[in-house]
Amino acid sequence: MASNSGPNSPKRKVARPIIRKKSAEQVSPEDAAPIAESTTPDSSDRPLNKYSTAAPPVATPRQAGSREQNLHLPTEAQMARPILASTRRERLVVAEEEYDETEDELVEAAKRSAPAWLISLGVHTCILVVLGLLMLPGLFDGPLQIEVVYAEKIGKQVEDEIFQSPTEEMPVLEDPVLAEDIEEVEDPLAAPPEVEPIEFQATTQTTDIQAPSIGMALDGREKGMKKALLAAYGGTATTEGAVVKGLEWLKRNQQSDGMWSLLGPYADGAPTENRVAATAMALLAFQGHGSTHLYGPYKDVVARGWNALIKKQDDEGNFFLTGGHHHRLYTHAQATIALCELYGMTDDDTLKEAAQRALDYCYKSQSPQGGWRYAPGGASDTSVTGWFVMALQSGRMSGLEVPAANLDKISAFLDSATTDGGSKYAYIPGQSDSLSMTAEGLLCRQYLGWAHDDPRLDRGIQYIGGHPLNFAEMDVYYWYYATQAMHHMGGKPWNQWNRVMRQAVPENQLQTGKEAGSWDPHNDSHGHLGGRLYTTCLCIYMLEVYYRHLPLYKHNVN
Repeated sequence: MASNSGPNSPKRKVARPIIRKKSAEQVSPEDAAPIAESTTPDSSDRPLNKYSTAAPPVATPRQAGSREQNLHLPTEAQMARPILASTRRERLVVAEEEYDETEDELVEAAKRSAPAWLISLGVHTCILVVLGLLMLPGLFDGPLQIEVVYAEKIGKQVEDEIFQSPTEEMPVLEDPVLAEDIEEVEDPLAAPPEVEPIEFQATTQTTDIQAPSIGMALDGREKGMKKALLAAYGGTATTEGAVVKGLEWLKRNQQSDGMWSLLGPYADGAPTENRVAATAMALLAFQGHGSTHLYGPYKDVVARGWNALIKKQDDEGNFFLTGGHHHRLYTHAQATIALCELYGMTDDDTLKEAAQRALDYCYKSQSPQGGWRYAPGGASDTSVTGWFVMALQSGRMSGLEVPAANLDKISAFLDSATTDGGSKYAYIPGQSDSLSMTAEGLLCRQYLGWAHDDPRLDRGIQYIGGHPLNFAEMDVYYWYYATQAMHHMGGKPWNQWNRVMRQAVPENQLQTGKEAGSWDPHNDSHGHLGGRLYTTCLCIYMLEVYYRHLPLYKHNVN
């Protein structure tokens, strides 16, 4: 047999096994999956969802004879990530390196560079590694079970020490405005002053009903109070995070003059421009979160917006300038709500006259029917009237002059728009009732003085509760009013509504891309008319409901 040794013998590629150990600290992020803390005891029973952390696929062992990829040491941030216990085992990585040397040359080189016992150790180690690699596939014949704790579907709770699961008893707030169990928190921001409750005389149609007090209803936006109310009424870190994302989207789309636009520059704008309405809606979102032109994380954004918007008010107090015919009174009502809220939150005397003039224009434009629609003094519909009820109530919250006679007229119009004595409402008297108009009508009744135990209000709330929020049939206008009515009602109806709302609304918020933080208007009933800014603002209002307006009634939150 010919010898393979000698200078002219053919060269063979021989694998030199190199043994490296990966310590637990050096395991790459791909070898480990983070464990999300459960926020409720039953979180492990919840279905897998896109907010949960799934177990990573099990890596198959590296086959002998494959070329090793370059190793990169993890960064400090990667090393800080949690590592599953199953990845803490040391792993042996066998790499091959090719050499253009003959076997005899390798042996001679080894003899010259190392003693015989070291060579023997290396050979036996190589044998053990190869045998180990041959045995490894058998270890993975069965499924590898790794226990992973998933995050609760609704998101991390805001205040663990005071928040209770919706299935458990919620704390009783005897009076959310003055409850002693809400700890006073030192707030570096200037706090809105206390506003004395305004007595409201009930209408002749509801003489047996005592009107709830709405004084100080804006105080829930204060920093310390907001955290307590978020926890008490079922808000979570997920809902509040979605609010901030939405506000950041609005901030990115504020124009150079401080205004916003219904048309863009974002995608899916409205077909008709109305910069006053767009600016009023955006400012309501920032103010609902607690920012004003004087304080708050979005102080500069709000200040720029109001520096522009206040100049649009004419001598009569009217804010509408241009837009579609049906925009006129919608626009004024929205701007009035925002201005009265700002005055109530800051007690800034420079705003008082403008806010009162805006309210005075509301009274001048009220229809003889008792409500409002498209033109001052014209017909009435429940939709436009609802915005004006909120405008007048914002004035009352701020201590401005709101005549009882104008509120009486609104109650008379709602009496004509109901289809069953007060539980359901139509858009125009004589038409069939709808979910959106019923929710809006019931909210108006709550602000106008109906008692919490009024049977008409109870029947209407039960009707709404049978039609929970569902993005397959998107209607943010209905959801906006229903969320407020349910929140004021409290108890079981609110808890059932909120369980769906606080999960579905953040889930459908865009998380990536240029429009991240907004909500897509395509599938909404009125999205083609209002556009992306309208849809986004109403979704933000819903997620601010926990603290945006304090509940009207004294009741058990459970």
